[in-house]
Amino acid sequence: MSASSTVLQQAALSVSAYSRIKPWLSPTPCIPSRQVLTEKTELYYKADNFQKTGSFKFRGALSKLTSMSTDVPAITASSGNHGLGLSTAAKLTGHNLTVVLPETVAREKLEKIKALGVETILHSNDSGIAEQHAQKLAKEQGKIYVSPYNDPQIIAGQGTLAIELLDQLPRLDVVYVQNEPKQISKNSYSSVTIRFD
Repeated sequence: MSASSTVLQQAALSVSAYSRIKPWLSPTPCIPSRQVLTEKTELYYKADNFQKTGSFKFRGALSKLTSMSTDVPAITASSGNHGLGLSTAAKLTGHNLTVVLPETVAREKLEKIKALGVETILHSNDSGIAEQHAQKLAKEQGKIYVSPYNDPQIIAGQGTLAIELLDQLPRLDVVYVQNEPKQISKNSYSSVTIRFD
């Protein structure tokens, strides 16, 4: 199977991102399945829920912020995990960050984000409308809008999960990735492709 140039470019971004963000990451375990399988077959789960903030979103957030100057303020929209990951990364990198969240955000996540010292704005009961509001504020206030799902550096950071996986289990035959979020699926494939081709 040959990889498209787009896939290879995205994988190269992940390799670059990994070199920038690795010092801040907590390597997450590959947990062996307890399921009895056929002889010579092993199944592992990559447990990125053990990453800082409890989600792979921290990887993408670090990748994006380490690719940006701290002189330019950033703004994002999130219903929780992306906002928490970006807020945690901003505290480490020194970026000025605003997070727009829907009014329905889980209070626990809102409190964690606020505790990191970023500006929070509650807007609408709908995540899509909150995102549109964040994009509008970015234009009006001269901030960089950081998309939770449609940014090459966010995707590159999330793809570092696959690079770490290959470092831990270099003799993989197959990688199964959940359907959502799409950026993990897309970039896990990209990162695996660049390692095996």
